[in-house]
Amino acid sequence: MAARSDSLERYIEGVRKRNPGETEFHQAVYEVAASIIPYIQDKPRYQNMQILERMAEPDRVVMFRVCWEDDKGNIRVNRGYRVQFNNSIGPYKGGIRFHPSVTLSVLKFLGFEQTFKNSLTGLPMGGGKGGADFNPKGKSDSEVMRFCQSFMTELARHIGENTDVPAGDIGVGAREIGYMFGQYKRLTNEFVGVLTGKGLEFGGSLIRTEATGYGTIYMLDNMLTHAGNSVEGKSVVISGSGNVATYAAQKVKQLGGKVLTMSDSSGFIHDPAGIDEEKLAYIIDLKQVRRGRISEYADKYDAEFHEGRPWGVTCDMAVPCATQNELTGDDAAVLLANGCMAVSEGANMPTELSGIKAFQDAGILYAPSKAANAGGVAVSGLEMSQNSARISWKEEELQTLLRDIMKDIHDNCAEYGAENGKVDYLKGANIAGFVKVADAMLAYGVV
Repeated sequence: MAARSDSLERYIEGVRKRNPGETEFHQAVYEVAASIIPYIQDKPRYQNMQILERMAEPDRVVMFRVCWEDDKGNIRVNRGYRVQFNNSIGPYKGGIRFHPSVTLSVLKFLGFEQTFKNSLTGLPMGGGKGGADFNPKGKSDSEVMRFCQSFMTELARHIGENTDVPAGDIGVGAREIGYMFGQYKRLTNEFVGVLTGKGLEFGGSLIRTEATGYGTIYMLDNMLTHAGNSVEGKSVVISGSGNVATYAAQKVKQLGGKVLTMSDSSGFIHDPAGIDEEKLAYIIDLKQVRRGRISEYADKYDAEFHEGRPWGVTCDMAVPCATQNELTGDDAAVLLANGCMAVSEGANMPTELSGIKAFQDAGILYAPSKAANAGGVAVSGLEMSQNSARISWKEEELQTLLRDIMKDIHDNCAEYGAENGKVDYLKGANIAGFVKVADAMLAYGVV
């Protein structure tokens, strides 16, 4: 055990030296390496070929200037990125994020995670991520359009339907995808599936909007079923109020659970009566159409509004769906003290390492984001297939495929994470995601 610990620390120290100051990336790599290094101790083929070391280095990083003009005629400058991390099992695949918090460290952590997440889906997709430190909030449609067109003018030379297929992420929804796809089409004179998350009118897929949230709850339900339990009758605390959070809430309700909270950057609402379909429809209109604040819900439905995050609310299960590192070690301790029995991550890396350790030490069911929120990219992969074949599948078919993919992800995690009659889903997700990519890399030799 001491030798394995020394190996882990040596490996992480090397990652830190090569990537100074990139704390989010260090965290993501540590979480994976802590599972993989013990697994490969007796597998020299992975060690001799330096597979884990190679996985922590992106194939390439593209960084570029994005110039655009606001409605007042001022020239504005932002920084754009595309991190193409690993294409061993398929074209690079991962979202584009527009948010002031976007840095190279954040995008490298997301691209690294995406490599494992995409592997878990069983679909032929590599890992990548991109974005810009641009904030769409408060901008007019014309300003967002001009930014997206400028961003795509540079990005277009680095992507393609067989090279790199971006999707949406925080700050990039149907509007932004439409503007970027239109610009790509104008630049290349090609109508190809170079982006996913498109509108249904121009090659998009049904249930893509719902997929990440639904998949997160399918993973939760699969874990509970494996343990002889279910979502029915359970109280659930959810953070966030975007697509992932709202459709996670919808699926909890459909499975017989009660959603107590949702949140945004201003705070969270707590509704002890539960957020039903009517209330959820109000939140969707409030946040995605009117772009209002979650506090308005409290005024309308006589619920409580609090600043901060909802992890102090007593619940059976927690589903963090907002952003990275939103759930700290102290938050985890509070959830555990209040009887929380399961956590399924809808956001990317929403739990700090200290929180993960607390959940694992307590032995509760914990589904890491690379497994739990893979439903979104799974349906993106299905959209790629539909675009390639020039077909569109029915919603029922896609719902079945999504459920089956999430069941397969659960079963693979359960297989690789089995320990003393229980399942370590973090270990299982990391190893299951690693093996497929690693074996492909071995097949290619030193490249």
